[in-house]
Amino acid sequence: MTFKFFNKLSQDFSELLNDKKESNVVIEVDNEENKKSFTAHSVVLRYRSSHFDKELESAATNENHIKTIIKPNISVQIFELILKYIYGGIVDIENLDTKTIYELMINSNELELEELSVKLEGYLIESKSSWLRTHFSFVYHSIFDGNKFEDLKKFYNDIIVKYPNLIFESGDFTSLQETALISILQRDDLKVEEIKIWDYVIKWGIAQNLTLPTNLEEWSNENFETLKITLQQCLPLIRYFHISGEDIWKKVKPYEKILEKQLWDDMIQHHLFPNEPVESLILPARIISSPDLPARVNGSFSTIINKEHVAELSSWIDRKSTTYSSENIPYEFELILRGSRDDFNPKTFWNMCHGHSGTIVVAKVAGTDEIIGGYNPLAWDNSTVGIYMQTNDSFIFSLKNGNIKNSILSRVRNNNEALFYPNSDGQKTCGPYFGDTEFMMDSYVSDFTQDKQCWCYSDNYYEKPIRTIEELFSIVDYEVFKIIKMNRTIR
Repeated sequence: MTFKFFNKLSQDFSELLNDKKESNVVIEVDNEENKKSFTAHSVVLRYRSSHFDKELESAATNENHIKTIIKPNISVQIFELILKYIYGGIVDIENLDTKTIYELMINSNELELEELSVKLEGYLIESKSSWLRTHFSFVYHSIFDGNKFEDLKKFYNDIIVKYPNLIFESGDFTSLQETALISILQRDDLKVEEIKIWDYVIKWGIAQNLTLPTNLEEWSNENFETLKITLQQCLPLIRYFHISGEDIWKKVKPYEKILEKQLWDDMIQHHLFPNEPVESLILPARIISSPDLPARVNGSFSTIINKEHVAELSSWIDRKSTTYSSENIPYEFELILRGSRDDFNPKTFWNMCHGHSGTIVVAKVAGTDEIIGGYNPLAWDNSTVGIYMQTNDSFIFSLKNGNIKNSILSRVRNNNEALFYPNSDGQKTCGPYFGDTEFMMDSYVSDFTQDKQCWCYSDNYYEKPIRTIEELFSIVDYEVFKIIKMNRTIR
């Protein structure tokens, strides 16, 4: 039988941290006015962290045999937590905000404290997924150094394959690390046309070489070779044999020199003689969407609306005087965001819907049978400075449901101020915003379900109100759908 006394061991070592008698290491953290020095014991640091073991080998020693290690990029708060973990094996995160927990994970990884880093990574994914989604760009661009954070990488790449505009249409796409781009290109389920993937890869590669001429006609053989070397890890991941012949000729041929001659010859042969074998590897086509169109016909595609609502909304988009039948809906409603699945934080809306055009927002009002929403033909943009958007085709609505017997359609009449896109500060509280608050989702506590700050006021910019009472409200759930035109004949 073995008796284990880990609690007492942890307590004693935690007390050792405050005992300066035998300490022989000084660690300076943070910088300038926030700088602070901590004392520690080399024997503890060496056996608890391989990083500190290596640091102590080269650390300077003064006349009192004290070694000094300088860590200007770690904050005092974070390092205090790390030292308590090194000595006592305990980290209390109960009162820490999520950003601090994330920084603790990053610094633990840098100090090669794998046990702590992995534990915090799992905690963030399991308990703070909404924060991770809201801070998508901030986190995603920081986790691709080395082979760490594999679970976080998968968490984000699973989101990207469903909502690729989050990364490909973001303002900092070209600053993406090569390892991150490769991890995305490797996915068979990336929902992007292959020719668009080619365009994105070329865009990224050119951005890594600022000396390349802006006019492709001026490129030398050396310029093409530079781009080829830059993209040598990415080019084999493109599914060339699933690009149309027209796109091969128009978009790939200008960069023919960055491809292997055998691959180029095989692409041409494949389009001329598709049944003939080729020497180059043919990667499988990406799974972009299901041919059975489940989003349009499957009743589980939404928790708020049904296919009768979809038929009515589709008729309004096409300005039809009669409603489409449920069997002849000309659009697929592809779910982009669901509050109960993805988060009710306003910033989540702007992050996940950024770049998507032709979208329907539907929301279920708390305490009533009301389903309200709006159609935006324009692309949502989270990089604005706070501007009104112009369109003749947006509309807001209330749908019949339960005690609500009749639907209400209200088209824009002041097309200069059809929608409002707030700046980054405004996006912390404000979600979709149609007209002069004719339909606006808002929350002062960053959760549309928690405070009654959503509005449907006035009829200045749209034809009529979509609610019969003027009062603030919260929502139970909301969804955003991308409207995709189907290739079929409508009766």
